[in-house]
Amino acid sequence: MNEFIVDVTAENAQQVLIEESMKRPVLVDFWADWCEPCKQLMPVLEKLANEYAGQFLLARVNADTEQMIAGQLGVRSLPTVMLLKEGQPVDGFAGVQPESQIREMLDKYLPKPWDIKLQQALALIAEGKADEALPLLRQAYSESSERVDIAKQLAALLLDQNRAQEAETVLGKILLADQDAEYQQLMAQLELKQQAADTPEIQALQKALEQNPQDYDAAYQLAVQYSQASRHQEALDLLLDILRRDMNFSDGAAKQAFLDIVKSLGAGDPIATQYQRKLMTLMF
Repeated sequence: MNEFIVDVTAENAQQVLIEESMKRPVLVDFWADWCEPCKQLMPVLEKLANEYAGQFLLARVNADTEQMIAGQLGVRSLPTVMLLKEGQPVDGFAGVQPESQIREMLDKYLPKPWDIKLQQALALIAEGKADEALPLLRQAYSESSERVDIAKQLAALLLDQNRAQEAETVLGKILLADQDAEYQQLMAQLELKQQAADTPEIQALQKALEQNPQDYDAAYQLAVQYSQASRHQEALDLLLDILRRDMNFSDGAAKQAFLDIVKSLGAGDPIATQYQRKLMTLMF
């Protein structure tokens, strides 16, 4: 017995079968000591309850000692398994079923892993822990095959973190049919961020570099300015280009700037991972 599995009695039936099923699905297993198939099924259900770690509650009802509960729920044979949501049976089966089939049934009613990560991320954002929320939102976005509502949440957080380039990539994948008022609002925010990030210093250095692409001092200064404007990918591209020609440029300043930007992005950041690999390839 643990927090994912509970034995139902007349005393706790209301709380377990009704109140708890308002919060999450409750899988009710009706069994008896004399029932051999029940003994085959119960370990499978217990294994799933532990594996799903509280996404549903496994409620075990001894049909011999709790005949009234079994009768109220119309149990006619053992084992019988019912899935309750909001106090009502929504699915179930009688007899022993293979684990794969039970999983299939559960997955229809349980939140998907990406939905759980989305909720965790939103809770962290509400607590002001945006840095912790970002990796979770990225995972939810990726695992959900870039679902639109998650894409918008991710883009909003990226914009809030001044990661306009990554936000632009995410928003750029949203199809025309999904470009609603929320999308338009995010695009407007993106445009403002991009305008703010295009400072006079950046414009002057861009012009100098256009006139002389071999001016690595200007390229290095522009990379520093990009980095300060949170245009990390553009900064890393410039620094990588410098390092391809001279790994020790400006007494190692370009390499140090590159490493500092990667470090500032944080572990697990996809841009950081991508550019770490590029530097490794260059060095070895």
